[in-house]
Amino acid sequence: MLYTNPDDGLPAIPSKRYFTISEVSTLCGVKSHVLRYWEQEFPQLNPVKRRGNRRYYQHRDLLLIRRIRVLLYREGYTVSGARQQMENSNKEKTDSNNLQKLVPQIVAELEGVLSLLKA
Repeated sequence: MLYTNPDDGLPAIPSKRYFTISEVSTLCGVKSHVLRYWEQEFPQLNPVKRRGNRRYYQHRDLLLIRRIRVLLYREGYTVSGARQQMENSNKEKTDSNNLQKLVPQIVAELEGVLSLLKA
């Protein structure tokens, strides 16, 4: 069965700009050392680092961490499998965005062809 609700049993994400690693740990149900490990394994996960190499995560990072958590703990992927799944997901989004950009161009070209056929 495919697990579809990554927020199941996790607290809501507060509307803050930055979160510390301990806050993220609590909000995502993952220990701090696991988060640091995931940063090495998933290039998409790249928190802002400030003074003293302290990590500050943004809202999008929390969503990404929750997605990784679902892939690993609920759907049973290995780390490399989850990484591949994340990369495929990013490629699909990029492909979709590229298609959306091409649609107006295709419509304009088809309208040009139609006007030539009518003439």
